[in-house]
Amino acid sequence: MTITLGVRAPDNTESASDGFGSDHGRARRPLRIAMIAPPWYELPPRGYGGIEMVCAALVDALVARGHHVTLFGAGSRTGTRARFVSTASTLWSARLGEPMPEMLHAARVGRLLAAGGFDVVHDHTMLGLLAAAGRPAPTVVTVHGTVTGEGGDYLKALGSLIRPVAISGAQRRSRPDLRWVATIHNGIDTSQLRPGVACPDGPVLWLARFSPDKGADLAIAACRAAGLPLLLAGKASEPSERRYLDEQIRPMLCDDVRLICDPGRRRTQALLSEARCLIMPIRWSEPFGMVMIEAMAAGKPVVALRNGSVPEVVRDGVTGWTCRRPDDLPAALHRSTDIDPEACVDHVRRTFSADLMARRYEWVYRAAVLSCPPQGGSTVARSAGPYRGDRTRPLEP
Repeated sequence: MTITLGVRAPDNTESASDGFGSDHGRARRPLRIAMIAPPWYELPPRGYGGIEMVCAALVDALVARGHHVTLFGAGSRTGTRARFVSTASTLWSARLGEPMPEMLHAARVGRLLAAGGFDVVHDHTMLGLLAAAGRPAPTVVTVHGTVTGEGGDYLKALGSLIRPVAISGAQRRSRPDLRWVATIHNGIDTSQLRPGVACPDGPVLWLARFSPDKGADLAIAACRAAGLPLLLAGKASEPSERRYLDEQIRPMLCDDVRLICDPGRRRTQALLSEARCLIMPIRWSEPFGMVMIEAMAAGKPVVALRNGSVPEVVRDGVTGWTCRRPDDLPAALHRSTDIDPEACVDHVRRTFSADLMARRYEWVYRAAVLSCPPQGGSTVARSAGPYRGDRTRPLEP
């Protein structure tokens, strides 16, 4: 097993303020947090990787708040400010979807966590949750995927061994029988956001995985009906994605549609800056949809079908248009020029910042620690009690 120590967090032993107002402004000791990322991509990702983008933003925001974060992942490096421990010298992105890489990653992380030294474990994997019972610290889980069907049954079977956090009210309502501890929207680093710029002559952009659920065919039909050019930029690295692209989408392509497969992060940002708007004609109950935040952060309105988390993320008529039916999309695409780009950027700053996400998770971490028996050498003041009555308390649906 290759254990690689990478970038370390600052050795800050000063107590950190919880930052939740005068009622709870007394000093808090830093938390020691074990952050477990999936073994597929770097943090932050160079291309596709919504989970990795969220995890990287959270790590850096927690470190900025004075906590000591150790990131467990794969590969030889991290671009985050965490102390990095690698369970494999290379990333397993080429084997995304296979169980064995994640099983091996989880087993190696489990051995490393057995020695203790952490106040809380934050797990972003699925297979790793099976080891929660044997961990010397409580396990908080961000549920990134769908919870209908067997995925939700799995989380329910784990019961009190884990503390699941929903990423949207829509996700939480789809499985109300789970033991949710909070609802916390995903966030991004907003420190580098710039005023948005309108591009009324730019193409409509579809940015997603090539999957029927993501509605690339609906995007083509809507833009064609509206008489607007479309740019399809999507992930097509897995066999099912390539099959959908080749069998369903390529036969629909004409001169009014441009196709880009597997764009990197820089290319994606350039495409967003040049786009008229983002179209998101999803057919499923999207648990969150990071691409909507990325688009609004670039000052681009979002035109989407009103499924899943879309109404929570997009302010209808302010940062985009949410439609009930595919037939409503063409008119909404034309109305995208009515949206103020700066309103989109401001919405992301106020609602989806990494710092706000980190403060909400900090609340969850401290509540988890307080609910567990003290572990030897813990740095957490357990007598403080959980936060109550705060405007920054984790969201509830």
